[in-house]
Amino acid sequence: MADSTGMPSSILKNTIGFSDAVVAAVMAWSKKDNYAQTRSAEKYTVTTEEGRWVPTPPMYAQAIEPHWKEIRCLVMDSCSEFKPPLPAKFDVKDKNSNYWKAMMEVKNTGDSLTDEQKHIADFWDDNPFKLNVSGHVMFATKKFSPPGHWMNIVGIAAQKAKADFSTTVAAYTETSIALFDAFISCWDEKYRSNEIRPETTINKYVTEEWRPYIQTPPFPSYTSGHATISAAAAEVMTKWFGDNLSFTDTSSLEFGIQSREIKSFRDAAQEAAMSRLYGGIHYRHDNEEGSKCGKMLGELIVQRLKLKKMS
Repeated sequence: MADSTGMPSSILKNTIGFSDAVVAAVMAWSKKDNYAQTRSAEKYTVTTEEGRWVPTPPMYAQAIEPHWKEIRCLVMDSCSEFKPPLPAKFDVKDKNSNYWKAMMEVKNTGDSLTDEQKHIADFWDDNPFKLNVSGHVMFATKKFSPPGHWMNIVGIAAQKAKADFSTTVAAYTETSIALFDAFISCWDEKYRSNEIRPETTINKYVTEEWRPYIQTPPFPSYTSGHATISAAAAEVMTKWFGDNLSFTDTSSLEFGIQSREIKSFRDAAQEAAMSRLYGGIHYRHDNEEGSKCGKMLGELIVQRLKLKKMS
């Protein structure tokens, strides 16, 4: 017998049985990713050592996910496969030190932002939980997360490229894998180098009144998560849609932020990285080294994953 679509009942039954078996295998495998164990791990302990991360205003929140490096990777051999060089050595005594110059670049950039730079910072902010403070009044506003922004770009790109179903599914799949491993890689470095945020040192050694244009997130500075995941996603998406697909990124319209015209995925990744300098929350070396690591990770995923385009 066949159902209303004309498919023989035996084929339908076997198909459902196979899909159930695949789901069961994936679910069993996913439960061994070490996520549950990290939920009961010790919280991060703030150190008094100079140059190390401490909570930042206005929330002064505890460090987020200090054990994320313990999550099982999907494609990388280990969380430290793309370990970057050490960040600039903390030195606020020598005004010619690399660290002092990097810190002052953040301050000086923030003090003279153009409207375009402000738009870039706002557009790529992607803060899933921003605390707004006015006197004694506090309330949170929410947006999607950085990976949510990039997953939305996959949909925009697939539509612009008129991609078929299999190409679209493959692009979503590989991009999500790139984002997943990129966060693990980045968080491994964040809690190894444990770099202090620009806002903290500017307030302590330059002026107490300075504030970044966007809100500093609650975890160490080096490397930039935005830079790392964006570069990884851009490499994967370039594989599927090419390096010259221009499009209008409308992702932030629902949050009242004007769209941006994007020339390519790699251009978008570079802009996302620079947005953190404009926002006043990352040093340039955070962004540059994060971008390098993310690009190498994206290239690894393109090399190892063998999803095929339909001819």
